Amino acid sequence: MENKISSQNGELVGSRSASNGEKTYTFYVKGMHCASCVVLTESELSEVSGISRVKASLDKLSVEVTGNFGEKNTEEVAHDLSEVMKPHGYSLLVEAEAPKVQWVDFKIAIPAALAFIAVFIALQKLGIVNLVTTSDVGYGTAFVIGLIASVSTCMAVVGGLVLSMSANFARGGDKIRPQLMFHGGRMVSFFILGGVIGALGSAFQLGIAGTVVLNLVLALVLLVLGLNLLDVFPWMKRIQPTLPGFLGKRVHELKRVNHVLTPSLVGVATFFLPCGFTQSMQFYTLTTGNFWTGALTMFVFALGTLPVLLLLSFSSAGIMEKPWRGAFFKAAGLIVVFFALFNLLNILAAAGVIPPIFNL
Repeated sequence: MENKISSQNGELVGSRSASNGEKTYTFYVKGMHCASCVVLTESELSEVSGISRVKASLDKLSVEVTGNFGEKNTEEVAHDLSEVMKPHGYSLLVEAEAPKVQWVDFKIAIPAALAFIAVFIALQKLGIVNLVTTSDVGYGTAFVIGLIASVSTCMAVVGGLVLSMSANFARGGDKIRPQLMFHGGRMVSFFILGGVIGALGSAFQLGIAGTVVLNLVLALVLLVLGLNLLDVFPWMKRIQPTLPGFLGKRVHELKRVNHVLTPSLVGVATFFLPCGFTQSMQFYTLTTGNFWTGALTMFVFALGTLPVLLLLSFSSAGIMEKPWRGAFFKAAGLIVVFFALFNLLNILAAAGVIPPIFNL
């Protein structure tokens, strides 16, 4: 067996050769932020010809790939696989890069976030939308969180599904119908399953203390999601709540099923993908204790994700490829942090821990 290993910051990278001609490479994944990134990386690379095994790690920000790559060296393999991941905003590196915060992005992100928050507060004053409160997230807030989720790395799996399905059906000459079925199935599932979660919540008599605790957890989840979007504290991605990764893998595998209803089934299954924003809204929906409130909340959230996903469906455009994506994510992160802190302060005020601070 041949070994070709190099070291960077104490980590091993390189390749290992087996007797059957296959080699195992370990690369670092630039752009990996959450569990959805892990699912997408494994799913996309596993479809590359010659690859027999893929295992990604969020803790190490790496991926281990086994396959027959001919006479290509480590750098050539990394380049080829980076081309596969490029549309999703990732690249594979032979050596790890030291974490580096792009503080310059905040020069754009802070003014953009402040302008957005000011407009949002003005709309709230007019009664058009509602800010996050202890008793009612509000459909306007759910829509905004959906918009943010649709362009965050936590929606990487859904974006990857959309891009893959678009390419597959475009090759077959069917560009419109599968996309409409996918998005239709997704919207219907978020409405129905959101209603089911809301109805299940009615079976629990939480009382005031229980409601405060659940809303406190919701605020903390949003805070973690927002801070992760800022990309300032790399270690925080390890505490971001997600559903088990195998669910995301199973959903991604549905796209390979050759059936007329496949696009709709994939759209329905996206409700169970490991997206922290989706899960935070599902968690809130449980506290509503009402089918219609839960259904409409999840439907409006899904409606917020629709514009970007439609753009991905009918074009190759993707924010992950844009040079200003760092500033965009940081602005989105600041907005989510604002919502989380606003909610947290309102919860503490409602519980009598602190005096009311805001009167919005």
